[in-house]
Amino acid sequence: MSYILEVNNLRKEFKNFTLEDISFNLEPGYIMGFIGPNGAGKSTTIKLIMNLVKKDGGEIKVFGKDHIKYEKEIKDRIGFVYDENYYYEDLTIKQMKNIVASFYSKWDDNQFNYYIHEFGLNPKVKIKTLSKGMKMKFSLAIALSHNADLIIMDEPTSGLDPVFRREILDILYSIIQDENKSIFFSTHITTDLEKIADYITFINKGKVVFSKSKDEVLESYVIVKGGIDLLNMDTRKEFIGLRETKVGFEGLTDNIAKIKKIFGNNILIEKATLEDIMVYSVRG
Repeated sequence: MSYILEVNNLRKEFKNFTLEDISFNLEPGYIMGFIGPNGAGKSTTIKLIMNLVKKDGGEIKVFGKDHIKYEKEIKDRIGFVYDENYYYEDLTIKQMKNIVASFYSKWDDNQFNYYIHEFGLNPKVKIKTLSKGMKMKFSLAIALSHNADLIIMDEPTSGLDPVFRREILDILYSIIQDENKSIFFSTHITTDLEKIADYITFINKGKVVFSKSKDEVLESYVIVKGGIDLLNMDTRKEFIGLRETKVGFEGLTDNIAKIKKIFGNNILIEKATLEDIMVYSVRG
């Protein structure tokens, strides 16, 4: 099978943190959500994929090619939206676009002008006058205007209002109707991923917790609710994470059959959201 993005046993060591043996694959025509708490290693992983940080071990292939050896060719085919702004603040949108466009072999001015119009951006205004949301719209317009086959996004919807977040999700969904393109989407807003992601990769403390189809993830985990009297040393061990109050508990499990066998009809079982899965897994 040909993958658009392959990450195998990726490793990066810092003084107080290690990204350890990260592995996942993304096929053409799909959206992968990349989730985890602050400090889990999401942005580091993205920087490693983009070769903005040097890896200490492992392998990264993009479009089937080594991401360092073929870096220029690969980056020509990637649309990159980062959560911080790296543009020249004193230039106008049009001036900055002219600089960026020169780096891409398939730059499409018509496409850029379409998105600028759609996003309500004035090409004559200086970048320093833009709000965070407007800067993100500009970054998106850039990323979507050179016929990229892989869109990599690091927290693209943070700080944006719900209406524009929905617009972005619709745009992303329309992009992958071309089955040769894929999107790698890192975000804290897990409800966005529940709407559009096909796969979810969850990392915590520098390690992959799982990398599976979204449907498989949401079918595997449930939230269990019950009275506090049901908890003891043994039953507590059956949960990935627990939240206890004076009157009851909520817990996350991926072993539904065993939980039903232990507790019978004394519990309430509900579907877990991606946020539930992340929060309870991190809490432990």
